[in-house]
Amino acid sequence: MTDQDRWELYAPWLEHEDRAVRANALICLINQANYLLDQQITALEEQFVGEGGYSEQLAARRMAARAEKKTEHIPDCPKCGRPMALRTARSGKNEGKQFWGCTGYPDCKGTAEL
Repeated sequence: MTDQDRWELYAPWLEHEDRAVRANALICLINQANYLLDQQITALEEQFVGEGGYSEQLAARRMAARAEKKTEHIPDCPKCGRPMALRTARSGKNEGKQFWGCTGYPDCKGTAEL
């Protein structure tokens, strides 16, 4: 339906010579628009409650991607088999460099290079 078709549908009331008829036609159109907006708001609220907002969805996807990345590349300790953690050397010849260190430290001092 084109805009012209819509206009022709309501034209008899919107172009009526009696101002009261024109006013009533406008009130009816406003009520219809209000009803449709209420329906849209209700649907958006239900969608937001069920799926979350845009920022929330992005954050969930980012966290899922980080979790997937972490679980894919975390090696096991060569000494005890526990998962390793990414660490940074604080001193010595490798100061500032990253390495894999056992999550069981200090009981296990297993390490691995990146």
